Amino acid sequence: MLFAVTVYRKYRLVKNTGVTLENDHVTILTDSSFEDMIDEGITLIDFWAPWCSPCKILGPVINELAGEYEGKVKVCKLDVDDNGKTARDMKIRGIPTVMIFQDGVIVGHFVGVKPKSVYKNALKKLL
Repeated sequence: MLFAVTVYRKYRLVKNTGVTLENDHVTILTDSSFEDMIDEGITLIDFWAPWCSPCKILGPVINELAGEYEGKVKVCKLDVDDNGKTARDMKIRGIPTVMIFQDGVIVGHFVGVKPKSVYKNALKKLL
């Protein structure tokens, strides 16, 4: 129940913004920068679209993770509408999708809005 209340509160904050607010710790990826970003180290990528309400709910969580794991994990976002090649290559069928890569290999895959603790637990296992 607490998770539902938290998600609803975040939804109310972003429902009318039209975009997910970014911060300096989140890297915006494109089709051309994707491969270089995941090649080395730990990378968390949020596959999203601006029209996607669940993506707007997840946005603040991704921003918080980026701040908390600065210097340890590369936190990125990739707009699937603008970067269809990568979305097809990664077989993204639903958004939001969050993938965690370690040295170019997928080690975590989450579809839909999950609690922040799910992503943190997955990252803790890699650090």
